[in-house]
Amino acid sequence: MIASFFPPPKRVLVIRLQNHGDVLLTTPIFSALKQHFPGVEVDALVFAETVPILAANPDLTEVWALPRGKQVGRGLRRANAFIQLMLGIRRRRYDWVLHLNDQWPGAVAAAISGASVRFGYEMEKRDFWLWRKIFPVRIVPTFAGHMVEKNLAVLEALGVPVDPRRAPCTMGFFGQDAELVGRKLAEAGVTGKYVLVHPTSRWFFKCWEDDRFAEVISALAGSGWQVVLTSAPDQREVDLVNGLLCRISHPGVMSLAGQLTLPQLAAAIAGATLFIGVDSVPMHMAAALGVPLVALFGPTHVHIWRPWSDRAEVIHAADYGPLIAPNDVDTSTTARYLSNIPVQPVLDAVWRQLARFSDQKKQVADVA
Repeated sequence: MIASFFPPPKRVLVIRLQNHGDVLLTTPIFSALKQHFPGVEVDALVFAETVPILAANPDLTEVWALPRGKQVGRGLRRANAFIQLMLGIRRRRYDWVLHLNDQWPGAVAAAISGASVRFGYEMEKRDFWLWRKIFPVRIVPTFAGHMVEKNLAVLEALGVPVDPRRAPCTMGFFGQDAELVGRKLAEAGVTGKYVLVHPTSRWFFKCWEDDRFAEVISALAGSGWQVVLTSAPDQREVDLVNGLLCRISHPGVMSLAGQLTLPQLAAAIAGATLFIGVDSVPMHMAAALGVPLVALFGPTHVHIWRPWSDRAEVIHAADYGPLIAPNDVDTSTTARYLSNIPVQPVLDAVWRQLARFSDQKKQVADVA
């Protein structure tokens, strides 16, 4: 138990150099460290494009951004940016560094940090002396449970007690984000309760058929619900939402597709009565924000990536017919793998979630 052999850390750096959803599912580590070590400062090192996931996180003191691709250019400019980042990390004088994936830039940051406790995963692709030298503390990653449980297993290995059942994810946003979303909704005539539908993913194989999503949206609008559609700014996703709108003739459906940053999208989700979407980071955002949700899954390891929430209902394509194995998917394909999912089970889940919300609101009103 590492925690019993070293003084309580004053500063901890958590490194997660992966996609937006991976970063969001790391946030329970931050709050668990803050709870166990009062006064500790927790920082994160992530790819620059994922910084908005953590920008408003109350548990973090510093968020370090590692640019990649064309974000910092090439040659000397790129090298200088990396050196300046490493020098900044060195100046923070971390006691613990937890590296939660196998990226070498993260290993360099851990080595340069000078931390007395440096944690990394034991894995075959990194089974040589340099990795072991940088990370004296290692565990074999577990894939038996949810990704949040895998992340929290790191703290357990370090002797920090955690209860995954009381370890929610955290997705924050700022007041100006909520104000902007409020103005956009008001301008579109959306007042009061609404359902937010995010039908897209950066990987289209995770998307459902347009005509079926349009049928669900039309049923909601036909029942009097205001529906707000959202997507990332990527033109393919915006086009998908526009295609849905062409299939819907009911009033009360409006689109903010491509118009919101991630924190602004979080504000829009937080104001919704219900979130409906596919396996993507907005789904994880809805779970983190405590919003009731219905999530559609295709060829994904559902037990690892399901919404980390007790207010979620998952519809899995594998329950309705044969489905390609997750490891066999070509992520660049334009094919969609949710076609097994009929409309009715999704509508049933939507009505159940909305009824549950109404019952909870009524109980609160009765108590008051």
